[in-house]
Amino acid sequence: MEVGQIFQKFECKNRSDGGIIRNVVQWSVPSLLEDQEGATLVVTAKFDKVTSRNVYLQFEEISVRNININEQLQALIAPAILPRSFLSLQILQFIRTFEAQIPVNATSPGRRSVGGLYYLSYLDKNMLLGRSVGGGGVFVFTKSQPLELWESEKFCKTLLLNCISWRVDEHY
Repeated sequence: MEVGQIFQKFECKNRSDGGIIRNVVQWSVPSLLEDQEGATLVVTAKFDKVTSRNVYLQFEEISVRNININEQLQALIAPAILPRSFLSLQILQFIRTFEAQIPVNATSPGRRSVGGLYYLSYLDKNMLLGRSVGGGGVFVFTKSQPLELWESEKFCKTLLLNCISWRVDEHY
């Protein structure tokens, strides 16, 4: 297995107290999937503002999508030399549109789902350190691209550096 790009997107349109974080990992399996972007794993979490430097994450869903099989596997499923059958074309279409979603639920009523508290520290306008309370590690993020801002996103402007996408550089 090969891991490609890893990044995070903060989505907080029309909210001042939190939003959604999507952790995105592009990956591949050599000889089966396209290089670097063979498939995408997305872990979605809600976040709530605790303080100006702390957020609480509540993981909601894990999904696998955007599966791109390589040309050799496509040729094996539906050879271009022979007339392609309806079934082989249906298999290729199924693979291209396949998406698996697994909810991450709390184990008992009244409890929060898997998640935790994170401390955020800004080194400068382009670099953010995130530390999980309770042993989850330290994450180093660099600014990737700004997203369009809305006036009601004051929390995102200050806490999340203009609701940007972050690229994970290192994980310790």
